[in-house]
Parts: sequence; structure tokens; C-alpha cells
Amino acid sequence: MSDQGYEDELRSERDYVAGLYARLDAERARVKGGYTAALRGTGGTPMERDDEVRALAKEAKRLDVADSGLCFGRLDTLSGEHSYVGRIGLFDQDNEYEPVLLDWRAPASRAFYVATAASPENMRRRRQFHTRGRRVVDFTDEVLGRPGDAERGDAALLAAVNAPRGEGMRDIVATIQAEQDEIIRLDHPGVLVIEGGPGTGKTVVALHRVAYLLYTQRERMERHGVLVVGPNPAFLNHIGRVLPSLGESDVVFTTTGGLVPGLRVTAEDTPEAVRLKGSLKILDVLSAAIADRQRLPEQPLPIDLGDTTVRIDAETAEWARDEARASGLPHNEARTVFTEILTYVLTERAIARIGRGWLTRSDREAWEQMRADLLRELAVDDAFTAALDELWPVLTPETLLAPLYASEERLRAAGADPALSRAVGDAWTVSDVPLLDELVDLLGRDKATDRAAEQAADRERKAEAEYAAGAMDLLVDRKDSMDDEDHLFATDLLYGEDLADRFVEQDTRELVERAAADRDWTYRHVVVDEAQELSEMDWRVLMRRCPGRSFTVVGDLAQRRSAAGATSWGAMLEPYVPGRWVYRSLTVNYRTPAEIMSVAAAVLAEFAPDVQPPESVRACGVQPWSRLVTEDELSAAIEEFTRAEAGREGTSVVIGPPDVPGAVAASETKGLEFDAVLVVAPERILADGPRGAAELYVALTRATQRLGILHQGPLPSALTVLTETGATHESAHA
Repeated sequence: MSDQGYEDELRSERDYVAGLYARLDAERARVKGGYTAALRGTGGTPMERDDEVRALAKEAKRLDVADSGLCFGRLDTLSGEHSYVGRIGLFDQDNEYEPVLLDWRAPASRAFYVATAASPENMRRRRQFHTRGRRVVDFTDEVLGRPGDAERGDAALLAAVNAPRGEGMRDIVATIQAEQDEIIRLDHPGVLVIEGGPGTGKTVVALHRVAYLLYTQRERMERHGVLVVGPNPAFLNHIGRVLPSLGESDVVFTTTGGLVPGLRVTAEDTPEAVRLKGSLKILDVLSAAIADRQRLPEQPLPIDLGDTTVRIDAETAEWARDEARASGLPHNEARTVFTEILTYVLTERAIARIGRGWLTRSDREAWEQMRADLLRELAVDDAFTAALDELWPVLTPETLLAPLYASEERLRAAGADPALSRAVGDAWTVSDVPLLDELVDLLGRDKATDRAAEQAADRERKAEAEYAAGAMDLLVDRKDSMDDEDHLFATDLLYGEDLADRFVEQDTRELVERAAADRDWTYRHVVVDEAQELSEMDWRVLMRRCPGRSFTVVGDLAQRRSAAGATSWGAMLEPYVPGRWVYRSLTVNYRTPAEIMSVAAAVLAEFAPDVQPPESVRACGVQPWSRLVTEDELSAAIEEFTRAEAGREGTSVVIGPPDVPGAVAASETKGLEFDAVLVVAPERILADGPRGAAELYVALTRATQRLGILHQGPLPSALTVLTETGATHESAHA
């Protein structure tokens, strides 16, 4: 194309994209107008209007998000037809809703990501736009189908991977590669495992897969939403903007430490405690701990009933306990059975004593009346209530687990390993969360507490009804002074009880708020990142959250650090989804330049020789370096790195052991990426337990441009390939 031809094309493309933005603005105005009308409450029932308000608010948000990078490319077919591809779909309402912009998830857009020179997908050319704001700055063309032509996306992809990192992960909607697109669009109803080494884009592929599923299965998934589970809060913050940038907001983000509503746990156990709590064998401990709280009295417990005293002896309590356990009900619900047996025995004994000499079984009416009187007396008897609480207490997960940890006697009684003992029983750790969640089902609900909550809700509802009725009376009193429009609005009002239903019974919170606060909420799809770290008990929690067993599982077994984590995907998944999980791998490293990956690959070869490292798509031209420092020189060397990187565009991090000033642990950087990384004391990281090598591998693969290492002892053998320098950080990279 000549220079003049290029300029003419550029002007034409700018005009077209400007027209797309005009359509976007018009659509925004239409949606916001409908939103305003719905808020005014004209037409339909209150519930219908609330649903309409929610839907229009969501649509408005989607259109707002689309403003950034609305259109990023064009496809030309062999017949000369053009299709523009972008963040959302737009249509020409005056021309039978002809698409003027294809949503990147639409089937017709697939060729934009998968067409190559060898397999052009009936396409002649792919054009990619570089935009700033709403303006097309320039474009690049790839002519497809000619022998020797490079595969798609090289220029755009390299520009993206070389760009300085910001504060959060960016979407890759404009640069999805063919192997990634295949996974994103995979039609599989069960569990999809995506495994890939560092920098292969497995996380962002999983998030784009969520956006694709929400696009293709919106009706099925939208009402229940999607759960995304990540390794730590920093990671969730890093990835949090990807799905909103793709127009999807019905997603709950959490760590495994946040899977129980009301808890946000980040503290970790010792590796041995993690292993014990993560194993399914802990279920036997929990069951035994519950059984240990179902006790028999050491001495008969006296209960004053009527004009006599009866006793709960061990034999009676054992009968009641056996019946309650045989019911198969959870502990708190089985308390009703336990109570019924005790009340039966105690009232029988009391009636026999009180009525001795004058009351017989044949006098059924008198017998039943006396029993009813005694039952009412027992229901409010403090001694009987205290006996129940001693023998079969109402338990919560917290009141069962905390005393268990704090008591060596209770641990022994439950057959638990002494390694679970700790001084502060309720000092919750991440490994406790699946146990607390399991206990919700093992213990069950306390019906008395539930009834009290229902009664309180009923009182609140009635109060709202009275308030609403009063508000309506005021409006009706003003009816005569209203104009016609106001009169129509007034007659559209509900009666007070119905109006209260709208405020009390209909939950007006957003889906994300409702789902995150409800332990029993179930999701249509779950994404699990760094899934190799999850224990068997973690998986039980997640399977409860998604009965349909629709998962995207992301991980890398070579990076596992948890003593309770996965050693194989089949071992974790097959018990839950036998034959319903598939495996896909990503092999190309888009993050780590070849110079740095060669160093990390040497570490990988030592602790996981059977694992093939991902192949980097680029070199950065900067060699990683190492530097020997003394204890006195360490702080100054770290400060030197920090100062030098502060003057550059992009992000940086110092990774090292906990006692290194300003350093973060490698585990806290999993899934994150930085332009520059300084690894301190790799020899100590490597020596820290059986998974130290995996920790070092993670640390070495966080950098996208520059990697430096400070060591105080001899370098690990795998790192001896590094260039040793005594120079300052600045001069080493001049």
C-alpha cells in the first residue's frame, strides 16, 4: 500500500470507528432513558420494574466499559466483505439489525484469533487498530494465505507483552492467540483443567473463558453468577479489572480463606497442620469431636418436676443418645430427638410417682392432661435446659472447633494428631475454613434459633407494612390535589402489605453482594486459580458451591508449595467428576523473556526434570545478573535497586525471606507480574523446606524485563549461569 493509500484508508477507518462510537452513544442514551423511566415506576408490577431497573443498570455499565477500545480490528473475506471486531456487538437498527461491530466472543469473530497463513479460514486479510481514546492512531495489515507469511498477531502481541506493567492485569481481547482461543471457546459442560508454566496466560485465558460463557450461556448463568477463587488478596486485586473491562460484573472474587461468609482469613498453619487439615481423614476427626460432645452424665442429674424429683441417669441418656444418632440428622437437629426421649422418660416417671394410688393408664384423659402440664413445665425449667446443654449442646462450627484445638484432651478423644493443638483455639487459619464449612452441614441448623430469626423477620415485615400503609394513606389524602399524571401514579400504588413485600421480601442487593453473604448460594460456574495449592477439603467446599460441577481449573503442578496440594489432577477431580474433566495445556510463555526463562528453567530441571518449561516468545536483550553482598551491604543494595526502578516506567518488587526488609514472599507474588524483580537470598529460599525449589522457580518467573539476584552465601548450582557483577544496579543495566 502506498503512503497516500494508507492515509486514505486510515481516514476511512477513523470515520467508521467514529460512527461506531456515535451508535454507542445513542445506545447509551436509549438505555439511560429507559433506566430513568423504570425508576419512576411507570407501568408493570413493582417486581417487574425492579427487574427492569437491574437489567438496564447492567446494560448501561456494559456500554460504559465498551468505550475503551471499542473496536480493535477488521476481517476481510476472500469475497471482499468486511467485518469489524470489538469489545461488544453493535447493530444497524435501520437495516434489519445488520451487525456493524462483532462481539469478540461471537462465532463470526473466531477467525480474527485463529486464522494463520497456513489456515486462513477463508479470510484474505486481518487488520489490527492501534487506538488512543476514541481515535484510531494507525493500523497494521496481515495478508493471509500466502506461503511464508508470518502468523497473526506478532506485532500487536509483542507490543502488548513488551509494554510496561500497570497496577492490574489487562485483558487480552485484542491479542488472543490461537491456542488460547481454542480453550476460551471450548464447549465442555464439566471441569476444564488449564495447565501452563509461568507466563503462559492461563489466568487471563480462564477469565476470558468466563466472559465467553456468560455471553453464550447468559440465561443459564446470569441468575447465579460465577465464583473466582484465587491464592491471595493481592492476586484478586491484580485480576479484578479484567472481567469488568469485558462488561461482566456478576462475579464473586474470593480466596479459599473467604469461602465462609463473615470470615476473611489470611493466616497460615505450619506445613504439617496444613497437611493434616487438608486431608479427607480430618472428616473422621470432626465426626469424633461432635460425638465427644454428646455426653452421658457421670452422676444422675436431678430435675424437679411437678411435686417430685426425677433424674436423668446414664442409662436414660444413652438410650436418648443412641436414638438421636440413629436418626441420621445433623447434631443440632438430632437434639430434638434426644430431647423427646428424655422428656418422655422424665414425664413417665413423674406421672407414675405423682399419680401413684389414684391414676391408671385407663384414665387416658387425666394422664394426657398431666403429661401436657409436665411438658410445659419442662420447657421452661432451667435445670432441664442446663442438662440438655451439658449432654447435647447446641454447637456452631466455631464453638466445636475452637475448644477442640485448645484442648489436648479433646484432641485425643477425637483421635486427632497433637500437631493440631494451639493455645488460641479461634485463631483461624486458611486451612480451618473448609473445616468450618464442613461443620455447617455436620452440625446442621438450630431450629429454635431459626424460629426466633423468622419471628424477628416477621415482626420487621409487619412494621414495614404499617409504615407503607401510612405512607399510602398520606398519598391518598392528597389525591384530589394531584394532576392527571400524578393521579395515574397514585392509582398504580400497591396496598400497604404488598408495598412492604417489595421492600422486605425482595432482596435489592446486587447478585455479588447476595452471593458473597450466603453460605448456601450455588454458582453456575467456578474458576479456581493456582488450583494445585488446594487441598482435598478445599475441593469439598467448592463442589458444594457448584452442584452442576462446571469449573475452569487453572494451575501448574510444578509450582505447588502446599503440603496438602494436588500431586495430580485426576486424584483431586475424579472422585467428584469421573469422566467429566478434560485437560488442556498452554506451552507458550508470553511474560518471561528468554534470557530470564533460561535461568528459571535450570531451577525447574533440578526439582521437576520431567516438566517441560514454556517457550518464551521474545527476548528482551537484558541479561539477568547476580551480586554477592555482605550482611552490612544488603540493605543498601536493595535500596539501590528500588531507587533505580522508581525512575523507570512500570512496576517492580523485591522477593525474599520474611526477615529481608521490604521483601515479599514468593508465594505472595503467585500469578502476578512485574517489569523488574530483585530476588534476595535464593540460597535461603531454596533451603526452606521441601517446596523451596518451587518457591524459587516462582520468584524467578515474575519479571517481564529485568531480573537481579542478591546472595550472601554460595549461589545454588542452577543459578551459576548468572552473570556475577560487583557493579551497582544502575551501571549493571546501563
